[in-house]
This record gives sequence, C-alpha cells and structure tokens, in this order.
Amino acid sequence: ARRVHKAGRELLLHLPMEPKGYPEVNPGVGALLVDMPDVQFVKTLRKNLDSIPYISGVNNHMGSRLCEHEEKMRLVMQELKDRNLFFLDSRTSSETKAYSVAQQLKIPVAERDVFLDNIQSPRAIRSQMNRLIQSARLKGMAIGIAHPHEVTLGVLKEVIPNLAGNGVELVPVSEIVQR
Repeated sequence: ARRVHKAGRELLLHLPMEPKGYPEVNPGVGALLVDMPDVQFVKTLRKNLDSIPYISGVNNHMGSRLCEHEEKMRLVMQELKDRNLFFLDSRTSSETKAYSVAQQLKIPVAERDVFLDNIQSPRAIRSQMNRLIQSARLKGMAIGIAHPHEVTLGVLKEVIPNLAGNGVELVPVSEIVQR
C-alpha cells in the first residue's frame, strides 16, 4: 500500500463480503456476513478499513448475498461516508442494493461494466477488453474489474499501451464515481 501510494496510484480495499453459497463459498478472513450482529459487523468493517493505509475507496470481494441486504449495506455506506471513501460495486448480484444505498446517503459510487477475467485465457480476456472499450466509447466511460492473475497481467501489459490509439483514456476509478 505504501509503494502504491508513493507511486501516486489509487488504492482500493477489496472488502470480503458474504456470497451466495456461504459457507461453502468462502470470501476469506474478515468477511462481512449478513447474520453478524451490527456491533460485530461494524467492528469487522472498521478493522478491514484500518488494515490498509491510503485507500480512496472500497469494492466488494464476492458479496453477492450481502450486497442484496439493504440494512447491512447501509452500515457499510455510512462508515464509508464518515471516512470520505467511495464505493465501487462489483455487481456480483443483479439484485445488489449497494448503488442505491450509496446514492441515498450521497456517497460517491460507481458500478463495474465488465469482468475481464472470469475466464482465464488470453483470448477471453482480450475479448472482454474489447467489450470494455466498446462500452467506454458508447457511454463515455466504463469500468473493468480484473484479478492479478498472471494471464490477466500479461494481456493488460499488451493491451493498455494501445488504449489511446483506440480513443480510450485509462483513469483512476475516483474520476468516474458519481459524486
């Protein structure tokens, strides 16, 4: 986090949240769970937020179940508001309440447009990058989410230098979130 900050890059906390299928599908240590009492939920959230310095925003890791739970998302968003952080909804559920709750609380918020590497093959990732570029051209902006897999990083190293030639500018998420 310190190196990222020193390099002038934006840093987001990839916050573990309860997915559908939990506990078989496990989001990992520090996950926010729907059935947590509110006091424990907020304590866990604060511990996660405090664990990474220099964050400018948060996005959900997994979270398909939690993001559908308006009351729990309100707790998340209130803490983000208190810390002047934005939220990027990965849209792991079509029934997510994250965006609407953030808007109600007047928190900067955005949603991903394309997952780049659900299929970890160079061909599939290139195809998703093309979808992202087309979406950016049509809408004037678009957000892609990817994981730090070796194959993903390889494709990004190949594609990113050519974005400007495709009429696309790469910007930090904070420039896109709706304030």
